[in-house]
Amino acid sequence: MEYAPSQKILDNYAKVLVNFALNSGRGVKRGDVVRLIVNESAKPLYVALRNQLLRSGAHPITSFYPDNVDRAYFELADDSELKFFPGKYFKGLADEIDHSIGIISETDKHELEGINPSKIMLAQKSRKLFRDWLDVKENAGKFTWTLALYGTEAMAKEAGMTLKEYWDQIIRACFLDEPDPISKWREVFKKNTEILSQINLLPIEKLHVEAGKIDLWITLGEKRKWLGGSGRNIPSFEVFTSPDWRGTNGHIEFNQPLYRYGSLITGIKLDFKDGIVIKSSADQNYRVLKAMLEVDNADKIGEFSLTDKRLSKIDRFMAETLFDENISGPFGNTHLALGTAYDDTYTGNLKTLTPVLKARLGFNNSAIHTDIISTEDRTVTALLTNGMQKVIYQNGQFTF
Repeated sequence: MEYAPSQKILDNYAKVLVNFALNSGRGVKRGDVVRLIVNESAKPLYVALRNQLLRSGAHPITSFYPDNVDRAYFELADDSELKFFPGKYFKGLADEIDHSIGIISETDKHELEGINPSKIMLAQKSRKLFRDWLDVKENAGKFTWTLALYGTEAMAKEAGMTLKEYWDQIIRACFLDEPDPISKWREVFKKNTEILSQINLLPIEKLHVEAGKIDLWITLGEKRKWLGGSGRNIPSFEVFTSPDWRGTNGHIEFNQPLYRYGSLITGIKLDFKDGIVIKSSADQNYRVLKAMLEVDNADKIGEFSLTDKRLSKIDRFMAETLFDENISGPFGNTHLALGTAYDDTYTGNLKTLTPVLKARLGFNNSAIHTDIISTEDRTVTALLTNGMQKVIYQNGQFTF
């Protein structure tokens, strides 16, 4: 008999997402409008989420999609369709919603394999304005979102697990088997906040990431702060910032594969000079990586992140970035995101962070944001503005 999570687990999951993750750890308020973005394969979790929203006095708006229809879309759509953006519809949606919950549940991890990646990139670029509207609203404190995972047979198979083993990782990572999962998440966020308070006190000018296959310099940039534990993404154990892209130099190889646009990309290697990827390669599906790098500003970084192994319970490759960017294991993980930066890593008033100011400060702006992960044993050293150096991350954990 095929494994299915119990109703208790699904209800706990819904409570975590509705009553904790949204509204930056405070949960929904009565009268809030919440968009649910769910595929049919995750219907049991959709029902639990919808019901929990109703119990909490919120108003759900449903975007419920069939599985396995994207390939035919990209095969049939011409450029005029890929560029089409129903602006009035999406502007109304952006104005209406206070929060969104997105659930990842794939029934074919390779559905888009072989599709011309430039078509996928064009469709993403065409919808960027909707994300921009939501970013403005989020920066004004009027919108929050979270993303979570619903395990399927296809996802488990891709990760080399049974469906039960896959769900065991989800349950442990999200504390869904705890008597009070929300209290457990608050404990984790408190620990993350303690790390953030220490790292944000340091006057960091640059970071040097060193490992067997990594020698990379990251420039933090002016008016930057580190973030983590906001409820965006469940689970999330990372501590991250959006550096000044112009100060990225050196070489990095990623020992974790990347699933993107229906393709598995392995053995990714990147060389940076003055912030731009000047050399790239991959052992498998390089054409997808190459097409991604050709998108405007996708050859620059928008995020640098570290996960402390003491916080995360994820100890197996999940074939899904949401979990893999939070993997623990013996050395935690580092991930870089190619593409757009996070505005909320700006220390000033976000309402004043205009496109001109963002460009001056080196916040990258792109239609995509792609996280690539390494779990190699590495040391991260901070070069401080006073010329001193301090090791901030070693043996998979922060040194604070």
